[in-house]
Amino acid sequence: MRAHLGDQLVVESPVTGASRRDGEIVGLHHEDGTPPYDVHWSDTDQVTLVFPGPDAHIRHLEHRPGSRSREPSRPGSAEPGAESAGVHLDGAPNPGDIGRRVAMERERQGLSRAETARRARMAPDYLAYLEQRPADPSPASLISLADALGTTAAALRGGGIDLPPGQGEALLHPRLQDLGPDECRARLSTHGVGRVAVSTPDGPAILPVNYEVIDDVIAFRTAPDSVPAMAGGTDVAFEVDHVDEAMSQGWSVLAVGPARIVTEPDALRQLADRAHTTPWAGGERETWVSIRPTRLTGRRISPADQ
Repeated sequence: MRAHLGDQLVVESPVTGASRRDGEIVGLHHEDGTPPYDVHWSDTDQVTLVFPGPDAHIRHLEHRPGSRSREPSRPGSAEPGAESAGVHLDGAPNPGDIGRRVAMERERQGLSRAETARRARMAPDYLAYLEQRPADPSPASLISLADALGTTAAALRGGGIDLPPGQGEALLHPRLQDLGPDECRARLSTHGVGRVAVSTPDGPAILPVNYEVIDDVIAFRTAPDSVPAMAGGTDVAFEVDHVDEAMSQGWSVLAVGPARIVTEPDALRQLADRAHTTPWAGGERETWVSIRPTRLTGRRISPADQ
């Protein structure tokens, strides 16, 4: 008997007509996939160490409709069917949408994989599997993960991605708190996605941009003939915010100041070297615009007891 993380262990009942047990294999103790296994049982939501008997069999993850089965292989090896099993042909992990959201939220909160797994009461190996493969965790596993991360199962599945933020219920007793300059800078962090407001011949425009914060200067890349490039030589407003739908709380930071097109070779080289990502919009976007805030303000909304 050999298994992979995410496969299902099915234990048939010895009594005719009686129900069987099944659960997800969330931990392996041998690299070749032989028993014993850590199994997350669907009927009890508990994880136990299992030495399968003759009444048990493995239902492989790859045996789902539309997928191709494969034999156990060495970790990282490329083989037929590897891409459908969650591995690129070059051997690199190919995480699914749920795994990407879990990993991003975990890293945003500064949580280790081990700590997150402990909070969710699941094996760290299984959490690694979820983050690195296009897995389909059980509802119980997803709810446990969402609770450990302080979010919702729907959010981890991508629910509401096409809706604007802030549609959750309002707090009964909210607290509005002004953020000081240091707190505002901390929330700007070193990079992210914000919105720049510029004046155009057709009126004001507000556009999302990937930005960097380098030496207290906000900078973003754009195309030379784009609307964000019109910010150069004008005073602009730049805003970043975060809304936690599950907790009905969040914050916003507003920076106001002059923007300019960066032209100095040394400054351009420094910006390119310290950039964390390329613009999500893609294409040729090598015009850097910098904003030096002259006013930095922010507010946070939270429950009154926080």
